[in-house]
Amino acid sequence: MWVHVAALEEIPVGSAKVFLVEGRAIALTRVGDQVFAFGDICTHDGGPLAEGKLEGYVIQCPRHGARFDIRTGRVLRLPAVVPIPVYEVRVEGDQVWVNPEPKGGSSPGGGG
Repeated sequence: MWVHVAALEEIPVGSAKVFLVEGRAIALTRVGDQVFAFGDICTHDGGPLAEGKLEGYVIQCPRHGARFDIRTGRVLRLPAVVPIPVYEVRVEGDQVWVNPEPKGGSSPGGGG
């Protein structure tokens, strides 16, 4: 199932913006011409990832510095040990759609 989230111009470059998609807090960002979607909740202590620093494909939690790859959800730095959920994104024209089911089917820290 795909859910319309926003117009492409609403998705920031170099930072993330949170959207509520089917009850899940999902952060979206643009890196180059690609759009990425990931769970906004740090799996270490529930911190708001979208408020963290984004460098390339890496988001850093503003609370304790855990880092995650926004393409895969993989943990890149402690104290987190559980990956974040990532979501499929589809851009049609200037509209952004997200599949609210995490890639891989699990939802650690994803609110669902």
